[in-house]
Amino acid sequence: MTSHVLIADSVSDPSSGIWFAVPGGFTELPLDVVLAPPASAEANRLREALTPLVEAIPDGVTRQQFVAQLASSQQLLLALREVGTVHCSLGVHRDDVEGGSGRILHSLFTVSWRDIAWSPRAVSAARAVATAEQHSHIEYLDLPSGPASMGETVRTPAPESGLPPTPLLQAYAYLPHPDCKRMAVLMMSTPELERREQYREILQQIAELTSFESPLADA
Repeated sequence: MTSHVLIADSVSDPSSGIWFAVPGGFTELPLDVVLAPPASAEANRLREALTPLVEAIPDGVTRQQFVAQLASSQQLLLALREVGTVHCSLGVHRDDVEGGSGRILHSLFTVSWRDIAWSPRAVSAARAVATAEQHSHIEYLDLPSGPASMGETVRTPAPESGLPPTPLLQAYAYLPHPDCKRMAVLMMSTPELERREQYREILQQIAELTSFESPLADA
């Protein structure tokens, strides 16, 4: 897992409403391009952008797994977009922590907006994990951006979903907006359950660097 941090392009977009940073190894996937029809110009640009990444994976089996997970992610993103997803990044890391095998690990990071009923931010953060189904490893945080909470689930796609029946770790960070009417939901999804602690640390790092005010506002 690499440790240096790259600032997201959203830092220069005054309409974003949320600013964050992700560690190295994550590549943003523009939703309009990722979900474009197969024969469209946007889909062609996506293939051109991903080709060097795919070719850089030396092992054929790992390469096939990567392509299969990307296809599965497209189905997941289609559903997420309908519920307010505004950012998606694909994570590709080498398992080089102590005891790691050196193989390639994959993950998906998303940022979504969720409308909520007005309540104090700390209450909204607590409610988010308390009412969510099957959340475990629940934690309440006091971040620079305000109160937040974290939790995680492990889900296996249903046979009728068309997705591979591989258990997926989904770690969430819930950050209520200062207007108390909406919430930013950060999610890290990966099939690498044995690395849940490392992925949770990445998600918490991103949450700690998230702001509802532009870092360039006073520049």
